[in-house]
Amino acid sequence: MSAATVEYGNVSVTAPQEPRRRGLRKLARKLGSVQIRPWLIPMLYALSAIGATFTIPRFASIFLSKFVSTISVGAAIGIYSAIASGMIALTGIVFSLAFVMIQFSASAYSPRLVLWVARDPVMSHALGVFTATFLYALTALAWVDRNNSGQVPLSSLWIVVFLLLASIAMFISLIHRIGMLQVNRMLIFTGDQGRKIIAGLYPPIEIPAAQSDGGADRIPITQTVLHHGKPRVLQAVDLHCLVQLAVHSGSVIEMVAAIGDSLLDSTPILRVLGGSHPLAEADLRNAVELGGERTFEQDPKYAIRLLVDIAIKALSPAVNDPTTAVQALDQIEDLLLRLGVRRLELGAFCDQQGALRVVVSFPSWEDFLRLAFDEIRFYGASSVQVMRRMKAVVSEMISILPEERHAALKHWQERLQSTVDRSFGDAEDKLEASTEDRQGLGIAREGLVHRPAG
Repeated sequence: MSAATVEYGNVSVTAPQEPRRRGLRKLARKLGSVQIRPWLIPMLYALSAIGATFTIPRFASIFLSKFVSTISVGAAIGIYSAIASGMIALTGIVFSLAFVMIQFSASAYSPRLVLWVARDPVMSHALGVFTATFLYALTALAWVDRNNSGQVPLSSLWIVVFLLLASIAMFISLIHRIGMLQVNRMLIFTGDQGRKIIAGLYPPIEIPAAQSDGGADRIPITQTVLHHGKPRVLQAVDLHCLVQLAVHSGSVIEMVAAIGDSLLDSTPILRVLGGSHPLAEADLRNAVELGGERTFEQDPKYAIRLLVDIAIKALSPAVNDPTTAVQALDQIEDLLLRLGVRRLELGAFCDQQGALRVVVSFPSWEDFLRLAFDEIRFYGASSVQVMRRMKAVVSEMISILPEERHAALKHWQERLQSTVDRSFGDAEDKLEASTEDRQGLGIAREGLVHRPAG
C-alpha cells in the first residue's frame, strides 16, 4: 500500500492511500464543518421549555405527588406572571441595545470583524435561555391550582427559579461579550486569531524550505475543476487528501485559487497536471472548503487584513483617531515578528519519495509587509504619530528578525522615509515624523542601538 507524507506547518503526517480511510477522513471533515444556525439554538430552547412544561409536572404529579409547594396559589400566580412579563421586556431591551452597539461598532471598526462577535454562540444561547424562562413561567400557570386542587407543583417552581438564575448568568456573560466591542479588546481578539493560525500553520525558519524536482510548468494540464454557482470564498484546502489523490494517479495538483480568494461562476479552482488516469471531480471538490466569507482557518493574512481595516477606518477624516491606528500597529508588529521567524515557503508539497504532488499559493514575506504597511502608510502619511510608530515597527523588526528578512524591511524603511519627505513641507515637522517612537508620540528612540539578531 502506497503512502504520502505531507509536511504542513510543524506536523509531518503519513497518509495511507487506502480508499476507505480516505473516505473516513472526508466524512470527518464534513461533519466537523457542520455548524448549527444561530436561529436554531433559541428555537430548541423554546421547544424544550414548552415540552418540559407539559411533561415534568405531569410526571411529578404521578410519581412525586407527596412533594407539593407550600406557597399559596395567589403568590405562585404573581411570581410566574412577574417573571414572564419581566423576562420578555428584559429580552427586548437587552438585545435591542446589543444590536445597536454591534451596528455602531460595524461602522466604527469593520463589519467583517464585528460579524464574529455577532455570531458568538453566547448571543444565541442567551436569547434561548431568556425565551425558555419566559415560556416556562407563562405555561407553568396552567398547573397552578389545577382542577381546583389549591396546590402548586414544586417541580415547576424549582425549574422557574433555576431558569431565572441561568438567565442572570447568561445576562452577565452577554454583557462581557458586548464589552469585547471596545476597540482595544477587538484588536487583541483579532491579534489572538492571527497568532493562533501562525503557530499552527508555519514551521520555524530553521527548517529548510521544501525541495522538489520542479518541472511542474512543463507537465500538460489534464483536468481543470471550475466553480459553478453563487460566489463563494476558498476557506481551506485538505492537503492530505490532495496529496493522496495525486499519488494515486501519479499527477501534480495545482491550486489555481489561493486561500481567501473569491470564486465566481466558471472560476478555476484547481488543475491536475499529468497523471495516469483522470481523478474523480467529486473527490477533488471534497478536498476544498468553500464558504460565504473568509475565515482564519488557513488564512494568516485575514487577521492582518482586519487590523489594517480598523487602522485605516480610524485614519479617515470622519473618525480622525490616529491613536487607534497606533494600537492596531502594535498588534500588526507582533504578528509580523512571529511571521518573520517562521518558514513561509509552503507552496510545494511532496510525497514520501520527494516527488512534487501539490502546489498551493501562500503569501510571501513581501506580501505580508505590503498588506501591513501600504494602506496605513497611504492614509496616515500626514499623521506624525502614525509615521513615527511605523518607522519604529520597521526598525525594531530589522534588529530582531533574521538576516533574510532584512532586504524587504529596508525597502519599506526607505519608502516610509520617502513618504515623510513628501508629506511634510516644514523641516521641523519632517524631523518629528522621521523619529522612531513605539508610542507614536511618546518616547523618541533616536539613540536606540539596533543589534543584529543572533
